[in-house]
Order: sequence, then structure tokens, then C-alpha cells
Amino acid sequence: MAKDLAKTATFAMLHFSVGFAVTYAFTGSVQIATGVALVEPAVNTVVFFFHERVWQKLGARRGAFEGGVGRQETAERAMLGCGHAI
Repeated sequence: MAKDLAKTATFAMLHFSVGFAVTYAFTGSVQIATGVALVEPAVNTVVFFFHERVWQKLGARRGAFEGGVGRQETAERAMLGCGHAI
């Protein structure tokens, strides 16, 4: 778990740094780059949540996720809103 938290923290810093650098390169503004670097990951997180939900519904509709998961487990995953085994 500690490794997962460390990876998450370093990815967040990397994501912020890239967002800042790209926006600064385009605008030359520290204020705009900081704003975009803070807002974009938050928006992306929300979009990712809905993206996952759509993929889960598509998988449930087809009757299986990767790895040959059966229909019942697929339905349970879709109802719980996660892609992890129950």
C-alpha cells in the first residue's frame, strides 16, 4: 500500500509539472499555467470516473470483461461500480 501511495504521489507531481510546463510554454504566464495545472487534473479525474462507468456498462452488456469473467460477476461489478473482483 505504501508503494501505491508513493506512486500516486509521484504521478500527481509529474502530472502537475507537465501541465504547468506545457501551459507555460504556450502562454508564458505563470498564473495561467498554475491555474491549468491545478484544474486540469481535477477535471480529468471526474472524466476518468465516467469513462470507467461507460466501459463497465459496455462490458456488462457484452457479458464479460477481460479474462473471461462470467455474466453474474460482470453484473455484480457493474452494480458496484468497480472493475475489481468481488
